[in-house]
Amino acid sequence: MTQSQFKDQGGVSTTDPSPPLRWISSKFMTRMADLRRRDKAREKAERNRAKSGLRHCVEYFHQVEDAYSQLAVQLLPELARRYDVDIVCHLARGPSGKNAPEPALLLDLARSDAAAIAPHYGLQFPDHTVAPEDDMVRKSRRILANAPFEKLIERIPAVGNALFCGDADRLAELAGQWGEASPEATTQVLDQGSARRTELGHYSGAMFFYGGEWYWGVDRFYHLEKRLAALGVRQPDQQMIAPRPEIEHGPKTDNGTLTLEFYPSLRSPYTSVIFDATLALARKTGINLAVRPVLPMVMRGVPATRQKGQYIMSDAAREADALGLSWGNIYDPIGNPVRRAYSLYPWAVTQGAGNELLGNFLNAAFREGINTNSKRGLRLVVESAGLSWAQAQTQLADPGWEALIESNRLAMYEFGCWGVPSYRLLGAAGETVFASWGQDRLWLVAREIQRVIAQA
Repeated sequence: MTQSQFKDQGGVSTTDPSPPLRWISSKFMTRMADLRRRDKAREKAERNRAKSGLRHCVEYFHQVEDAYSQLAVQLLPELARRYDVDIVCHLARGPSGKNAPEPALLLDLARSDAAAIAPHYGLQFPDHTVAPEDDMVRKSRRILANAPFEKLIERIPAVGNALFCGDADRLAELAGQWGEASPEATTQVLDQGSARRTELGHYSGAMFFYGGEWYWGVDRFYHLEKRLAALGVRQPDQQMIAPRPEIEHGPKTDNGTLTLEFYPSLRSPYTSVIFDATLALARKTGINLAVRPVLPMVMRGVPATRQKGQYIMSDAAREADALGLSWGNIYDPIGNPVRRAYSLYPWAVTQGAGNELLGNFLNAAFREGINTNSKRGLRLVVESAGLSWAQAQTQLADPGWEALIESNRLAMYEFGCWGVPSYRLLGAAGETVFASWGQDRLWLVAREIQRVIAQA
């Protein structure tokens, strides 16, 4: 199957915007990624808080059936102990509609991912989890909806552990000990929490909110900690609770028996943030690298919303800044620029410059603000990759790329991922050793590489 199977959704999810609309979307994306705008917003929020005489307050939104929420809530007791902040905990529903294109897949991935990262953060999550049954999810919600506010944070982990272990007896024991709210009262609690989250401008579970800014789960908690520390509210002599894990390259190197499959796309902000670091990891550890590009999510029929886009761009900017990257001067490459670059990709691979083509395209689109929809912009990308523009023009619009890119997408879905960038580590016999989704998992990929090399 080819790209023609995917329908243009129009609106903010349009695949082929007009030149004015592309320019407008590019300005919007650049603005959302502007750290100076963010810093001004932070300063304004702090002035308003001080003027109102309010204490520092972190609001947390917990989704009962979400494994990432089960990890995130475990951070709250230490947040209260190490920082001079108030904490408000809400029960809320999961994302819906266009904000959750693959809800069942996301919940499945969250369980395996949470189990993989929990030990590295000193958190607890069952090694052998099961998909929570609907009646157990409802019972868990009723138990927690019945909890007094001051007891909610300490009760959530116990209820969640029973839920994710599929331990109905333990859940019944907790219900007998703590009681259950009525279905009507539980609905009201969930409605209130979800409404508050919508009012503040988000849609997902495992979210922390402070001073106009959102922080997702354990992975973004370090951004919140750094902000609170800068405000002087961390208790003396206290360390960070969940610092960002480092991407560790050594000490061991491979002799070419391992292969890392890397699934990027050319319109992904997160791909652009981590592309160079991924190539560097493969180079420094001696593993084989198989880059398998896929279509951007919007171009393969996965919907997007303006709200989600705002969060992704601002979040990617924070992640790029944490890696020391100059990032965020954006010219949206959706649609035709991506197609033209991918039509050149098979030829670039034969020239030994496939990765250079992709990397330079991402830099042009997300770091240099180059219009890759123009002849001049694409030529800059091609020549920066060390390729001949004259030869490239003979390859443009060759449809042979579509089957390759689609086969990569199907392979990615086979191991349970659908977003980019995704990773799959293969052993000497081609077996899957480890798979994960997200630029914020490269540190875990690096540790898995070291673990497998050490075992061998």
